[in-house]
Amino acid sequence: MQLHENTGHPRRWSILGVLVFSLLVVVLDNTILNVALRVLADPVHGLGATQGELEWSINSYTLVFAGLLFTFGILGDRYGRKRFLLIGLAVFGLASLLSAYSQEPGHLIAARALMGLGGAAIMPVTLSIISNVFDPRERARAIGIWSGAVGLAVAIGPILGGLLLEHFWWGSVFLINVPVVLAGLVAVALLVPESRNPQPGRIDVVGVLLSVVGLVALSYGIINGGEHGFDRPGVWAAIVGGLVVLTAFVAYERRIEYPSLDVRLFRLPRFAAPIAVVGLVFFASMGMMFFGAFYLQLVRGYTPLETGLLFLPFASAQLVFAPTSATLVRRYGARVVSTIGLVLVTLTLGAFTVIEADTSVWIVGTVFFFQGAGMASIMPPAMESIMSSLPRERAGVGSAVSNTVRQVGGALGVAILGSVLAAIYRTEIEPATSALPDAARAAANESIAGAYGVAGQLGPDGGNVITAANDAFISAMHVASGVAAIIAALGILVVLRWMPGRHVQQQVTPAPTSEPELVPVS
Repeated sequence: MQLHENTGHPRRWSILGVLVFSLLVVVLDNTILNVALRVLADPVHGLGATQGELEWSINSYTLVFAGLLFTFGILGDRYGRKRFLLIGLAVFGLASLLSAYSQEPGHLIAARALMGLGGAAIMPVTLSIISNVFDPRERARAIGIWSGAVGLAVAIGPILGGLLLEHFWWGSVFLINVPVVLAGLVAVALLVPESRNPQPGRIDVVGVLLSVVGLVALSYGIINGGEHGFDRPGVWAAIVGGLVVLTAFVAYERRIEYPSLDVRLFRLPRFAAPIAVVGLVFFASMGMMFFGAFYLQLVRGYTPLETGLLFLPFASAQLVFAPTSATLVRRYGARVVSTIGLVLVTLTLGAFTVIEADTSVWIVGTVFFFQGAGMASIMPPAMESIMSSLPRERAGVGSAVSNTVRQVGGALGVAILGSVLAAIYRTEIEPATSALPDAARAAANESIAGAYGVAGQLGPDGGNVITAANDAFISAMHVASGVAAIIAALGILVVLRWMPGRHVQQQVTPAPTSEPELVPVS
């Protein structure tokens, strides 16, 4: 395909701005939630959520999102992408209201699942529309701006969440989504053109149901095992059952004519390698971000606002470096840029194995900064490689798969690394809590937030429980961060083996006419 004239949409940059704004509400909510975890665990000022319930408040969103992403991608092509963007924003806003006024952790988990439903309608259209309205020569820059906007949301979220928690009740961190959604609805209605595919494929209902059941069962087993131990048959039944269902999902997708996930795409190295890297990086990083908030707010004693400010170097680095990554890729190649980014992420995750309760805050902030710089050097070249490996009419496939792997990788990272953290924490703190009453001992052994709650009821003796909880948490964090660093290091091997180098032409390969188009983009 010869590229001479600019084939982009005349209003492509305005459209990009609207898509980025629509995306901000999804990312903003998840980063705000990170600084609210301690408050949600508080039985007086929050909901008294357990460690497992806090994990499910995150994973209920990501699992629904991942399970329905392919379906909404196909429905958007069938009935109109702009229409589904509007529907997704409206559902997200409604679910934010329900989350803000939840009366117990179960209500919040259900409302967060509904937010995942809205996010699943929003996300597929962002990258697929970017890929279609931009000329391939401008696409890398547009994706870099898209990635930088995610960094901006990461920066704004914790700070905004901290400010809200300083002055209002915990529900305000969800209520803030409503004006953002209203502004997004107006902007989309005015600026984003409607588009649809006149010949959409059939909806793979069975495949979607298999993926949802498999992911939910697998994550439930992991979270339940981390909370109560892996020595019970029910835990392994959920884990093995989830893996069996996911295996059946892959086998089913290979046989049907219109699969929600065309597994043949993974034969393309320029598609499969960055998909794997995205999954590994988000698995490692999101797990660390989850318990990093507890480290800063409980072990270090920082307020939610101070915690948000400490996450600012991470987000600022992404905001600065992500838009420039396209230039670096053109000069040095995706393999070199991605490898450097993965090395930075691996080293910074490994740095948490030596961070203690009294480590200088400047060192912690520096580690966050280089972690953000590493992420900024990984995501744009990975997304560009994914999107450019497919022709424009199949851009929805790349968008759906990459975002699903990113969300599922993050969810499983929170579940698995959270389980590792919980199991080691419980082992380390048990000797110090053996003399406590049964109810107090169970709460203190469950999580560091529970230990702080118990300590507040013990008077002068509470100091010993807090010291033991901090020591146990730090030990558990060291092990979990080591596991995260190993996972990120696996991405280096994937990049060196399969990612394209400097001299690979950025040329779109036409889709074979004999293959079905999963999420065709007109």
